[in-house]
Amino acid sequence: MTDASEGPTDASEGITESTPGEPAGPAGKPELTELLNAAVTAIGGTERPGQVAMAQAVSEAIAGGTHLLVQAGTGTGKSLGYLVPALAQGERVVVATATLALQRQLIERDLPRTAEALRPLLRRAPEFATLKGRSNYLCLHRLHEGVPQDDEQGLFDAFETAQPTSRLGRDLLRLRDWADETESGDRDEMTPGVSDRAWSQVSVSSRECLGASRCAYGAECFAEAAREHAKLAEVVVTNHALLAIDAIEGAPVLPGHEVLIIDEAHELVSRVTGAATGELTPGGVSRAVRRAAKLVDEKAADQMLTAAETFERLLEVAAPGRLTEIPEDLGYALAALRDAARAVITALGATRDKSVQDEDAVRKQALASVEAVQDVADRIVQRSEHDVVWFEQHDRYGASLRVAPLSVSGLLREKLFSDRSVVLTSATLKLGGDFNGVGASLGLAPEGERGEDLPEWRGLDVGSPFDYRKQGILYVAQHLAPPGREGSRADMLDELAELVEAAGGRTLGLFSSMRAAQVAAEELRGRLDLPILLQGEETLGELIRTFAEDAGTCLFGTLSLWQGVDVPGPNCQLVVMDRIPFPRPDDPLMSARQKAVEEAGGSGFMAVAATHAALLMAQGSGRLVRSTEDRGVVAVLDPRLAKARYGSFLRASMPDFWYTTDRNQVRRSLAAIDAAARAAAAS
Repeated sequence: MTDASEGPTDASEGITESTPGEPAGPAGKPELTELLNAAVTAIGGTERPGQVAMAQAVSEAIAGGTHLLVQAGTGTGKSLGYLVPALAQGERVVVATATLALQRQLIERDLPRTAEALRPLLRRAPEFATLKGRSNYLCLHRLHEGVPQDDEQGLFDAFETAQPTSRLGRDLLRLRDWADETESGDRDEMTPGVSDRAWSQVSVSSRECLGASRCAYGAECFAEAAREHAKLAEVVVTNHALLAIDAIEGAPVLPGHEVLIIDEAHELVSRVTGAATGELTPGGVSRAVRRAAKLVDEKAADQMLTAAETFERLLEVAAPGRLTEIPEDLGYALAALRDAARAVITALGATRDKSVQDEDAVRKQALASVEAVQDVADRIVQRSEHDVVWFEQHDRYGASLRVAPLSVSGLLREKLFSDRSVVLTSATLKLGGDFNGVGASLGLAPEGERGEDLPEWRGLDVGSPFDYRKQGILYVAQHLAPPGREGSRADMLDELAELVEAAGGRTLGLFSSMRAAQVAAEELRGRLDLPILLQGEETLGELIRTFAEDAGTCLFGTLSLWQGVDVPGPNCQLVVMDRIPFPRPDDPLMSARQKAVEEAGGSGFMAVAATHAALLMAQGSGRLVRSTEDRGVVAVLDPRLAKARYGSFLRASMPDFWYTTDRNQVRRSLAAIDAAARAAAAS
């Protein structure tokens, strides 16, 4: 630990960029460095040593049929670090990302320019395509024929009643116009977008789809066209959700491929867990009943209605929390619901009613709803030791019964790392100094451990082009009282106000709960003459845009801000975390995972809670330095980061900023950085 009295290296000084190395490429082919240089030049970037090291490692992993976890800091240029060696191998590649922003960057910028730049060197023009889940594409059947209604027979044309006086009406009218123009039908290409409610009028899930051969619009189907295009492409860009479905469902959704690259890989376990989670709500169950009732005999409909009402009554009195055992009354209710759903599914397949307009579409939607209920009810009744079941109460969405896998590591080890090379990359994969924590969550044995059934992998940290010790300071307010589960934390609010004032605003506040963000925003609005933006008061995109454009502004919020903000320059010079973001002690899934590790003889706290916090803190602190010109402070207002035994593990997961607990030093540094920014703006 650096003594705070020494003072940091001046955070307003410039740094000198490193010079790229010159490793050799594989014989008999264009040199890898030659290919990389061509691609970097094409996108107007600068080749960096970390990018070269990453490209070589990816090339070796693909050639050797092994797996690679590579941490590449912001500014490394990691997308070219994996695209160039993957294209050089000439095998089909699937690239999966967590966010729409990165998908767009790959499809609209990096891949077109890279493919064009490499064409003369590779002597071929690599084709690429994007592929998403079916509900991401406009359904022409829904658009032209209407939406099956829950309470009426036949279809309802939402566009006939759409009025420009409501948001839904305006969205529907825009959708109708966009449908005449779009070539892809991809929801994400519609700018600005529309509400989920509006989109549901013109899209279907895979279960609701009639199938191209049975649909009058099958030959023009956007989703089918995307799949056909993907089959012909050398590079297919998809999302973690579709990758998860491909692994979970058994039936291949993605085209066959030899190389899988997972970008933003720190999100993968969460996305796969989400895709493998089932839910029963009163609304979802009653919707299934209504959709099926008009298509089946009265006996089957009444049986499911009775089971649904019994389930809803139990949910009304259920206390939120994990169910380590399924109560007898709930078990009976779920078994009755499952059996009733099975009877309805059988009846749906055995009866026809020509009086129902577009009966196939109506029947398919009803079947999808009932099958979803049957699947989740049956899964919970089966009581697998590998599942966690809990009641949840949401202020907006009401009560629900949920089931999720205790771990997805076995699923990922079996489905992800067989029959192909897998490269996982992110700016945050190395937690506490090594890759083993993230590796374990993916089903990998500790690095270097060999065995017949163990996937062979290695971890590589290619560093960052940023000089973190010169560009940033990590300040821990160790004089504050440790945060409790409840309480106002008046001393923390005082500290926050002083830091924000010293920084002249320019603050991104990352809070552990929405309530904490609201209290802080309200408090500082009363104390400081600075604009404080609060998540939820505008759309997230609008808030981030305002924060990036207006000097002196602060933005406070919770989870989505920890990972979703990219504001290079002087308008984000202070990143504050109110406390270490451990999962809530009453989080059913996290607490179950922690207990399972402890029962196996490990440290549940370190394996689950500390790893969860380390990942978020690595992501959150990464919001500060986004370019070689950025300077600033990450302030953690939780003394446990300095005093607790696990503090060193968490700090080792964050960028290597200059570290201090000296509150006076950090105020002087913030004031100096603010003064430099003001002087630069005035010149």
